[in-house]
Amino acid sequence: MTAESTTGALPDEESAALARESAQALTRLLRAQPASDRARVNLDGQDLVLPRQALALLRDLLADMAQGHAITIVPTHAELTTQQAADMLNVSRPHLIKLLEDGEISFTKAGSHRRIRFQDVVDYKNARLERSHALLAELAEQAQENDLGY
Repeated sequence: MTAESTTGALPDEESAALARESAQALTRLLRAQPASDRARVNLDGQDLVLPRQALALLRDLLADMAQGHAITIVPTHAELTTQQAADMLNVSRPHLIKLLEDGEISFTKAGSHRRIRFQDVVDYKNARLERSHALLAELAEQAQENDLGY
């Protein structure tokens, strides 16, 4: 598999419906066999043995496809360009570079180009989300204490 596999296209209605049915079937199978750590799959007469984690990942991918989302698979060790990382965080490239230079996100340099590990971007994004949730909970608590009717 390459560092990034993507179709780049949204699934059509027929594909989304098939993905929905398949995701539901995989969900039922995984629930019915909670102790199984692998599954045998028959594909055009060829038997394959897949680990449970692969089936759970496939179920999640199918569920996203069923909602009409395009899917991109990126290994956690992959390195991103600054533009790819900025897009993933929904920030401008200059803002991302400031985060890198301030040490908020780790990066390496390949010549004059900065490279950021996918996992480091995910970790930063998750930490930012947790911080946002904590601040929101604090605001809600203050609203309750001040009887603001929330």
